[in-house]
Amino acid sequence: MSGQELSRRFYLDVVRPLVADILGERPYAAAMLGDGSDVIGFDDEVSPDHDFGPRVQLVLPSEVDPQPLVSALTRLPTSYQGHPVFYGSTTASNGWSQGQPSVVTAEELFRARLGFDPAAGFRLADWLTTPSQILATLTAGPVFHDPAGLLTDRREALRWYPDDVWRYVLAAGWLRIDQEEPFVGRTGGLGDDLGSRIITARLVRDQMQLAFLIERRWAPYSKWLGRAFSELTLATDLTPLFQAGLSADLWREREEHLCAGSSILAEATNRLELAEPVDPSTRQFFDRDIRVGAGARLVATLAAAISDLEVRELIADLGGRLDGMHRLPGAVDQAVDSVDVLTNPRLRQTAGPMLGLPG
Repeated sequence: MSGQELSRRFYLDVVRPLVADILGERPYAAAMLGDGSDVIGFDDEVSPDHDFGPRVQLVLPSEVDPQPLVSALTRLPTSYQGHPVFYGSTTASNGWSQGQPSVVTAEELFRARLGFDPAAGFRLADWLTTPSQILATLTAGPVFHDPAGLLTDRREALRWYPDDVWRYVLAAGWLRIDQEEPFVGRTGGLGDDLGSRIITARLVRDQMQLAFLIERRWAPYSKWLGRAFSELTLATDLTPLFQAGLSADLWREREEHLCAGSSILAEATNRLELAEPVDPSTRQFFDRDIRVGAGARLVATLAAAISDLEVRELIADLGGRLDGMHRLPGAVDQAVDSVDVLTNPRLRQTAGPMLGLPG
């Protein structure tokens, strides 16, 4: 049984009758949001060996006194169908605490996970300091009960970036590729086969991340990146290229497959109509016998299409290189690869200045 189905049954069999006795007709929400492969539906037969069990968070309107319900919840079992119960906690560092029933307001729940409340509006810093994995778990986790929409509006607000923020993170994603793309051939030409392979793998991951951005899907963290990528429309054409590039023994072949992937992604970016289209074909890298894609052209056209004053000021403050290319660190998970930063709301919020945002 999947974690989502286990949690749904636990809610229906155990939690809902008790909540109905305490709250009567007063509104509440019950959901399964937060960490865990089961939240995004990627758990399997291996998952129950740790941190697996029914999870239910209860959300009340701010005007409802939570204490009667909190007291009643202490009578709930600590296991269900042979699995320990995990209640949604807003105090544990990872968002969950075994055996501690949690009753929160929607504001408290989202502030604990994000560091801000979507219902209060978004700052640019809120979007850029929130990793896509966190947004995925908050928007993909199942809601078992929410007739009053206590969670719905906030989840809808998190579905995707505003267009100019989307342009910015897309440009930053293309810039990551543009910055490393020539190194597959440079290292390979020097006989550094291992270095060329490592850079190829990095570029495949960056191209996969771009595919998520193009298809308006929040990318999960590395364990489930390939699984989630396989569900994208672009994966049909890109997967054979990525597999061939990663297994190639010659750097010329790696370059060929990466450039083909880049062209597919450039065409897909053009189809979004977020900016003036560019020629998606590859080109020679300066005078060297190296081919690269359309990354630089896409960075320029996406940045030029941004009209939001705050995003434009950010780009201006970040400055540029002597060759006219922008400096765009992007969102926090485009700039930082540390799990301990990306899973900690306090550390993520302090990352703003590193991303070029005001302190």
